Amino acid sequence: MENIRSADGKRITIYDIAKEAGVSPSTVSRVLTNTVGVRKDKREMVQNIIKKYDFRPNALARSLSETNRRAIGIIMPDVRNYYYANLFVACEQAARRKGYSLLLENSLSMLENELEQLALLEEQRVSAIILVGGRVDDLSSDETFVEKVNQVSNIVPVIIAGKLDGTSCHQVRINSIQAMELTMDHLISLGHTDIAILGGYSSVASSFEKRQCYKQLLARHQIPFRSEFCDTYGGYDYETGYVRMNELFARGTVPTAVVGINDYATIGAMKSILEHGLRIPEDISAVGFDNINICDMMNPRLTSVGYDYGHFADMLVAAAIADTQDTPVPALQLIGSELILRGSTGPAKKTAE
Repeated sequence: MENIRSADGKRITIYDIAKEAGVSPSTVSRVLTNTVGVRKDKREMVQNIIKKYDFRPNALARSLSETNRRAIGIIMPDVRNYYYANLFVACEQAARRKGYSLLLENSLSMLENELEQLALLEEQRVSAIILVGGRVDDLSSDETFVEKVNQVSNIVPVIIAGKLDGTSCHQVRINSIQAMELTMDHLISLGHTDIAILGGYSSVASSFEKRQCYKQLLARHQIPFRSEFCDTYGGYDYETGYVRMNELFARGTVPTAVVGINDYATIGAMKSILEHGLRIPEDISAVGFDNINICDMMNPRLTSVGYDYGHFADMLVAAAIADTQDTPVPALQLIGSELILRGSTGPAKKTAE
């Protein structure tokens, strides 16, 4: 027997029950299947609404619910990037340990793709959705995307590995300020004062935060700020670091240390430095972010700020599952960083007297 329709003629679904009860769809499913793990007050609330509508899911609906309630969707910009690949694999392992599978969507950082993928994962009745990169990296949140996330999160819990103003979704993200502090403190302790930061868009929250932290730390250590070392914006790829470092050489503004916005940008800068006949780290030190696999393959090996991808993944997956079970979760959880020292950094080169 199928469920009845509401007063406006719309067929009542498990998601309507969940919205009216203020719980997740998976909680309603657990009540329907008489599964343990639902608080008494919430169980009674859901049961009252089920009784109100005489809700009886048909066999197909029960089958779909059983199939997908143990799946978590994850949207990433491009899993070919080592950073996203590392995080995805860690999330997949974390989900598997909890009895869940992970469904991956690559958005290529395109808004239209992210909107379509959110709708697709909602239609597939996943238990929760994790958003990594793309619009949740933006300094200023896109209104259209915020509206869509809010719409979806009324049905499926959404966890954000970044920031998204205008939503109440739980956030688990890297503490980019702490990451930059580790980098700058290390270089300044080695005597560097001419430090360039390369790559990154000012519209991306983490890049903006790193640059602001860079300026604050220079001021704290009474090191003059030189705009030519901080205005080399660009992307997050190898070419950006290479081109921006070449520009510094062309202008005659050569730093004693470079900080790439990520490891790819730093590796590009290292190529430029070596092509100009200078040594790393004897002439110029280099530091990156993300500690991707190829840091250990460089010559010299690249010093980089890394993250515990396993811990990051555990936090994301745990928040997603907690949301499906209406378990309280901190609104914001920050992931700490660690500076992995290798051969690309050393004492600042002394200028000739």
